[in-house]
Amino acid sequence: MTDDDRVLFEVDRDKRIATITLNNPAQRNSYDAAMRETVARYLDVVAEDDDITVVLLRGAEGVFSTGANMNNAYGWYGEGSKAEEQKKRPSQRRRLTVDRKSFGFYHNLMGFPKVTVAEINGCALGGGFEMALMADISVIARDTKIGMPATRFLGPALGSLHMFFHRLGPVLSRRLLLTGDIITAGEVEHLGVFTDTCDAAAVTARARYWAEKTAKMPADGVVIAKEAFRLVEQSQAYQGEEVASYLFHAYGTNLQFSPGEFNFVKTRAQVGAKEAFRLRDEHFHVPEPD
Repeated sequence: MTDDDRVLFEVDRDKRIATITLNNPAQRNSYDAAMRETVARYLDVVAEDDDITVVLLRGAEGVFSTGANMNNAYGWYGEGSKAEEQKKRPSQRRRLTVDRKSFGFYHNLMGFPKVTVAEINGCALGGGFEMALMADISVIARDTKIGMPATRFLGPALGSLHMFFHRLGPVLSRRLLLTGDIITAGEVEHLGVFTDTCDAAAVTARARYWAEKTAKMPADGVVIAKEAFRLVEQSQAYQGEEVASYLFHAYGTNLQFSPGEFNFVKTRAQVGAKEAFRLRDEHFHVPEPD
């Protein structure tokens, strides 16, 4: 499967809606740098097309996205072979360079000039969770698993901290980031985190409904409003976010682990990704009191 096959792009010109689908179901629609760049390229197409007013983001086969592909954690920073990348930690300057570019994608998505609608089901984890929170309109199944599990091996200063605190609130943000807990969307339905929380069978139709509803709005008015929304959020909630997000992520991926702490990257190199994930969950499991 080519990079273009792993991200699908369709345009319904009658409805003024473009659809971008993460199409990597064998890995629960996790994405690598090439996939993310393909999504960015399609977003640029939508942004520059005056006849499209809405972009619908979704994942193939009932899963939104489990976020960045962690099968080769340092591979995001390296340019050499997989074996070489496993032997040598990326330099701090390399981390900052790559993370500055990586978080540029999320900043552009959060400030995208057209309406973004997310169709979320199955899992929205890590970067997938961030994209779900960044959407203007989010439709999610109650049983969708959400969270930032990578904080368990990269630390809590991961991702768009300003957005987490603004969208989720400080209490829920701290819980998810300090524990790496995965919860269901139904557990936070009462908080209004997502636009529309519904049964899994209704997600696709509900997402299409919201896309068509917002697509009927005046296109120029939407663009002006999106810029106004961005200005308000930047002034009230996101000051310093553009630098803080990649800066803390770059430092956070260079952790030193004490004896007894779980080192995912080292464990993955020794036993493989699947077993490393199992050992991670085993390490962090603490039974709740009766």
